[in-house]
Amino acid sequence: MNRHVSPSPLTQAATPMGTHPGYMPGFGNDFETEALPGALPQGMNSPQKVNYGLYGEQLSGTAFTALSHQNERTWCYRIRPSVKHSHRYTKIDLPYWKSAPHVDPDVISLGQYRWDPVPHSDAALTWLTGMRTMTTAGDVNTQVGMASHIYLVTQSMVDSYFYSADSELLVVPQEGHLRFITELGVIDVAPQEIAIIPRGLLYRVEVLSGPARGFVCENYGQKFDLPGRGPIGANCMANRRDFKTPVAAFEDRETSSTVTIKWCGQFHETKIGHSPLDVVAWHGNYAPCKYDLTTYCPVGSILFDHPDPSIFTVLTAPSGVEGTANIDFVLFRERWMVAEDTFRPPWYHKNIMSELMGNIYGQYDAKPKGFIPGGMSLHNMMLPHGPDKNAFEGASNADLQPQKLDNTMSFMFETRFPQHLTGFAANEAPLQDDYIDCWDDIEKKFDGTPGKK
Repeated sequence: MNRHVSPSPLTQAATPMGTHPGYMPGFGNDFETEALPGALPQGMNSPQKVNYGLYGEQLSGTAFTALSHQNERTWCYRIRPSVKHSHRYTKIDLPYWKSAPHVDPDVISLGQYRWDPVPHSDAALTWLTGMRTMTTAGDVNTQVGMASHIYLVTQSMVDSYFYSADSELLVVPQEGHLRFITELGVIDVAPQEIAIIPRGLLYRVEVLSGPARGFVCENYGQKFDLPGRGPIGANCMANRRDFKTPVAAFEDRETSSTVTIKWCGQFHETKIGHSPLDVVAWHGNYAPCKYDLTTYCPVGSILFDHPDPSIFTVLTAPSGVEGTANIDFVLFRERWMVAEDTFRPPWYHKNIMSELMGNIYGQYDAKPKGFIPGGMSLHNMMLPHGPDKNAFEGASNADLQPQKLDNTMSFMFETRFPQHLTGFAANEAPLQDDYIDCWDDIEKKFDGTPGKK
């Protein structure tokens, strides 16, 4: 149990940067935190009257009857119940934000694709208007699969709030610094960090430094968890203590506000007369968090052969098939390569999973040219891929001394479902038309002479 008392409420800053209320360490912990002393009931969840005239309300991330070790919920003690943050809804259009199933009949998703970074423009873009969907997979209505997005953000949301009833969001910044001001506290996130925003949690996004660009994995299915380490044991990979959850912080402001909700792939808007970020205290295990990717401790072979890339899994969202993920979030960061008599880069393969990669900074070892920071690639299910000729020749003939793989941080959103390109990805994003040609000059080396390598 993590307990925290914050000394003062959160106010909307006149400038983006301000004193951050703070964080609590741990992943999936049962936290408790209050922004006013005595606001959090003790020994019970729903007293007849809550201190300060607050309302008790539960936010459930799983079914009530989920197994106890999987059950996720948070009790909130707030100035108004959430029904006061909801009124009549008007359907609105965010044309670049797509949800599965989304299959454009004029787009071919079968292929190996790679994109340069989506460029910034002069347009004023918020978290909502700056979202650009690249791929979709599964079905948002049956809550399986995912979507991948690029965000381009230049402008803070002012008296404007959002939540997704469809999904949790995994945010991977590549440029710029964002602040997520949520019902349960404040998260600042910058490149080399990630943030997880749970399904149903209301927030707004401010730009602390920009323009901001990054990647988003929208998870329709079961929420992200840490992978089971198996024989790796208790340590390494992503450790629970390195995840940070915000302490309670609230707003008490009477001002005209807009709340936008994503529900079953559609967007709806409602108008209210106050800030909905009014949770003064909370306790539970359903909360947003952030994680510093530089604290990820990679493991690997120390003698020979290249293990499966699943050893680099930071987070996983399970599917209905045990051992097969709805989504894996995989990180390829700096590490030592020491294996003997081994082809060290990722080998050629076809995979039942669909792999969407993004480059945060530096150079990826299997594609030393063309895969630049801010760029993305897609290798859909059962499509072959692997190193280009230069990477293959270099690794096949290298002097296999211990080597530090440095200045590199790429990631993968991997899903069991095929990823379908959107019209934006196919026609507007800077697609590298010649990417497929990177394998053209791979040579036939076969020699039937016994013992010949």
